[in-house]
Amino acid sequence: MVDLNTTYMGLTLKNPVMVSSCSLSNSIDGVCKIASIGAGAVVLKSLFEEQLDIETREIERYIGHSWHTEAFDYVRNMGMQLGPNNYLKLIEGAKKSVSIPVIASLNCISPRWWSEYAKKVENAGADGLELNIAYLPVDFERDSREVENIYYQIMEKIKEVVHIPVAVKIGSYFSSLASFAEELSRRGANALVLFNRFYQIDVDIENISLKSGYQLSRSEEIGLPLRWIALLSDRIQCDLAGSTGIHDGTGVIKILLAGAKVVQVCSTLYKNGLQQIEQILDYLAAWMKEHKFESIEQFRGKVSQSQIEKPELWERLQYIKALVDIE
Repeated sequence: MVDLNTTYMGLTLKNPVMVSSCSLSNSIDGVCKIASIGAGAVVLKSLFEEQLDIETREIERYIGHSWHTEAFDYVRNMGMQLGPNNYLKLIEGAKKSVSIPVIASLNCISPRWWSEYAKKVENAGADGLELNIAYLPVDFERDSREVENIYYQIMEKIKEVVHIPVAVKIGSYFSSLASFAEELSRRGANALVLFNRFYQIDVDIENISLKSGYQLSRSEEIGLPLRWIALLSDRIQCDLAGSTGIHDGTGVIKILLAGAKVVQVCSTLYKNGLQQIEQILDYLAAWMKEHKFESIEQFRGKVSQSQIEKPELWERLQYIKALVDIE
């Protein structure tokens, strides 16, 4: 019997397959289904900063600025409570209903709201917190260092007030990703989730308007998180989680071999249903048995840059065909 147990951010998971933040995890019933099908952990659907901002603006518009300052702040803060109240109830209900780790998710683009709510998330019982920092750097006056500082400020502000582990989910669009990842780790991130798959936009040429682009990942997209997990594994202090393009047992094994502690799946569940988790776990167990691995740790990171015989293969971008004989 193979042992699929692993750890992530100090949490014990019965297996390394997590369900990432999505609409499948936006209700207690959804979380229960995810747990019953065998997932090792679940990340709840994100609470968005815009939700808080819109509700607060509505309160401010209603009460105006002619109120006494203390009264204005009191009612404004009441408005800020409305957004996360249901989210806190989701956390509380999920924790009572399942035994797997429940990780909350905050989707934020600035540090202004989140320290207060992060503490409430912790008090509601969340086992961990994932910061989905979805900032698009379109300000021509803001250089790369200023953009990176936004991430640092959000994370550090939250780390000051909570004791639960904090993961940061990032995109790949950074000029020096290795340095940025190391700095997040140094400043206290317990894990990095690689990578955030930002929602895409498209153009409707008939109506001459914007429309939503294709949102689900494809298995071919696994190459980007695979490369960077392999490059960062054993070189930064925090855990790594693979996300984007992981659709089956083969993808899960690849990400673990690269050095990740866990994998997060989402698109494959929309395409194939929650039973895909069972199939992934069965495939993983069978592969481990075939290769005579009794635990995840026996093969985790085996092909990371720090352990592979030819580490330069992970770095060469344009000449990879010649190096590994790709047609």
